[in-house]
Amino acid sequence: MGARILDASGPRGLSGDLRDHPFDVEARALRRAVFAWTDSGVTAGRDALSWRATREPWAVLVSETMLAQTTVARVAQRHPAFLERFPTPAALAQASRGEVLQAWSGLGYNRRATQLHALATRVVAEHGGALPRSLPALLELPGVGPYTARALLCFAHDEPVGVVDTNVGRVLARAVAGRRLSAREAQGLADALVPRRDPRRWGLALMDLGSLCCRARRPKCGSCPLEVAGRCRFVAARARDAHSEDPAVGSAGTSARQSAFKGSDRELRGRLLRAACAGPLRPPLLADLASGEGGAPRVARLAERLAAEGLLVADGQGGYRLP
Repeated sequence: MGARILDASGPRGLSGDLRDHPFDVEARALRRAVFAWTDSGVTAGRDALSWRATREPWAVLVSETMLAQTTVARVAQRHPAFLERFPTPAALAQASRGEVLQAWSGLGYNRRATQLHALATRVVAEHGGALPRSLPALLELPGVGPYTARALLCFAHDEPVGVVDTNVGRVLARAVAGRRLSAREAQGLADALVPRRDPRRWGLALMDLGSLCCRARRPKCGSCPLEVAGRCRFVAARARDAHSEDPAVGSAGTSARQSAFKGSDRELRGRLLRAACAGPLRPPLLADLASGEGGAPRVARLAERLAAEGLLVADGQGGYRLP
């Protein structure tokens, strides 16, 4: 295939340097390789996950919100129970923020829970309790960005839209483009690769490819169907120059490494909220938390910040509770 740079400015997202190989022909070859890989059964366990076994929009949206910052293994444990308690946007909208935070406890990044609550309230008030199906309407909902909106359209409604998460972003930059991509280029390339038939299957397959083979660190190139088929531009570049830079680093859609969690403000914020889920945070309890977590000033600062974000409520007596 070669490793020339792709120009993502064509009518379907690409043109220019694939003169010798029309893009549609190239895209079909990529799809064949990836679909053959998934058909071999390597993703069978993932297909049984609760959010992949359904196309119900609310179930898909809840899963995408959870998966944004939480591991698949943890979400697999919590997704069914959350939906059993809040099976519809209306059910979530009727609950208090405190009840939602209690149900969310342990998933981390708790602002996602309050955003989901705000989204459900808006959906009930403005859309009759049903999630909208247009991209512009979805993007107006609290906490819904370009990825989540497109994931809902693709995975719930089988719409032919490209879905670019961190896993897909690596595949696009390394295998398909062979260079770093801007956000516009990555989305254009993803959209251009979507087949008219089975767009949902394709979107899930690309995610699995990025997660299982095209990993951020120590990618398993020998197991990648695109490498095996001779269709990875990054592998081709490495064959010519072993010191070629990884195009996924800094490319749109890929994520940077997070700072250490242990001892961080994120960890202490989580401890404060978990404690609040068990009961009010009275001053003695806050003092106990402060004794091993950097002192009272740090605990007070984080509690005040959580209150400012609507995740806690000050009780007027030096303590806090869930909203």
